[in-house]
Amino acid sequence: MRLRQIAFVGVLVGAFRLPAHAEARDIGRDTLAPDDGWAAYGTGTTGGAAADDAHVHTVTNRAELVRALDNGSDTPKIIKIAGTIDADTDDDGDHLSCADHATDGYSLKKYLAAYDPRTWGSAKPAGAQEEARQASAARQAERIVLTVGSNTTLVGLGKGAVLKGASLQVRNADNVILRNLDLRDAYDCFPVRQPDTGGLGDWKTAYDTVWLTGAPHVWVDHITASDRGRPDEDEPTYFARTYLRHDGLLDITNGSDLVTVSWSRFADHDKAMLIGNSDSATGDRGRLRVTLHHNQFESVVQRAPRVRFGQVHVHDNRYVVPEGTEYRYSLGVSTESAIHAENNAFHTPGHVEVADLVKSWNGTALDQSGTLWGSPRTKSGGGWPVDLLAIHNACNSGSERDLAADVGWTPTLHGKIDSAAVADREVARGAGAGRIP
Repeated sequence: MRLRQIAFVGVLVGAFRLPAHAEARDIGRDTLAPDDGWAAYGTGTTGGAAADDAHVHTVTNRAELVRALDNGSDTPKIIKIAGTIDADTDDDGDHLSCADHATDGYSLKKYLAAYDPRTWGSAKPAGAQEEARQASAARQAERIVLTVGSNTTLVGLGKGAVLKGASLQVRNADNVILRNLDLRDAYDCFPVRQPDTGGLGDWKTAYDTVWLTGAPHVWVDHITASDRGRPDEDEPTYFARTYLRHDGLLDITNGSDLVTVSWSRFADHDKAMLIGNSDSATGDRGRLRVTLHHNQFESVVQRAPRVRFGQVHVHDNRYVVPEGTEYRYSLGVSTESAIHAENNAFHTPGHVEVADLVKSWNGTALDQSGTLWGSPRTKSGGGWPVDLLAIHNACNSGSERDLAADVGWTPTLHGKIDSAAVADREVARGAGAGRIP
């Protein structure tokens, strides 16, 4: 009798076990919702959701990740990152330093001596040390540049998926999803001197944390991208310019199109997001259609985003400029851009005025509404309604052309648009890696 009772209880427990659909879902199979921004247009964005079991990989180190990426193949694949992966490692998994990549006699000391503007002048670097720098940079690129091919989902498992030291590049690939990843420190060991940039020249770096180039249908969701560990502000100054080590956090260029960036966090960086890389890239007309919603830009100096040519819907984002940090602008209105900025919340310190939030280079229009502005001490959801367009035009009359309000299009492809106050609260607690509901 006792055995029968135990068996009966076991049957009951089995009968009331949660159905499969109620258990924790496999976010690697998630696809973009039909109305979730520009990446939902047309065929939508499904990433590797169609992958068979043989092309679902869980990876824990660089070597496994490289094999799973399969040289950027178009084969549908789902790649799940577990734990922390350091991209700048050798085949045995040992971390590589900048000295390990240096070759052909390159040294920073020799490079600085060779191209000191007091003796070299304003010509571009050439000769033995520049050639050695290029060779050294190529060695580093072999390790840290990871190419993501079409029909790929790259996703982090749980709350601790970290990819550091990598430059993820989606090059001429279609239908890609990047989700739930903490992406850190795409560090350039060998920046190049550009003597002809600005009055004093500058340093140019090679690696964006994520770079979309010629890439249609991309969904970037719940990522955290930062310089965490080695911020440029800690780097030395050479030739009166900071020795920069990082480029963009997420750049969308060269005809990329139909992109949605959602619920992500961009932090502790100078130039965060460039949409359209050149005023002369007229082939970008009709492309660079991007939606940015429910993202947080924190301690970002500029380009959040800066836009050329594209129709870009920027809604329900949260901008935080802490006290004592450098800041230039957030919304960059450049050549033939058509930005529709809606219900965004800005928290800035006292020295940052509303007029500083928008910067124009050859831009002609900005459609904005529902903006809130307050100080970093303002609690989430606080702030005061401001008209970015009217204030920009009033404060920049004479130095920049007035921007018109009509950008020539109205977004129709989007989900529910929150008020800036609601978005401010929700983004503060929900944006970034490890926070997918």
